[in-house]
Amino acid sequence: MTLSSPPEPTRDLEVLQNDLCDALLTPKSRAEMRCLLQDLCTPAEIRTLSERWHVARLLDGTDLPYRDIHEATGVSTTTVVRVGRFLRHEPHQGYRRAIDAMRPNGVS
Repeated sequence: MTLSSPPEPTRDLEVLQNDLCDALLTPKSRAEMRCLLQDLCTPAEIRTLSERWHVARLLDGTDLPYRDIHEATGVSTTTVVRVGRFLRHEPHQGYRRAIDAMRPNGVS
């Protein structure tokens, strides 16, 4: 997306989310993404996002039970269950697409 004109103030969540998604697609490197995340998020928010991603990868790539993931990572069992539900059952499939895209051949 190219910024052609200044944004208009809005409370429309779809407009806000679309604009955020466009911004998140701009970094060309891990370093650039880290800078954007550090500007957008608090340290606690970055940690939470990072932990959720780690849990998703553990759930996908290991046979560890939820309780073992909780004990090894310190992430709450509620979060582990929620990530598992979104990874396996929810229609968005954001975790699944990202995990598959990161595999060497790009598929599960």
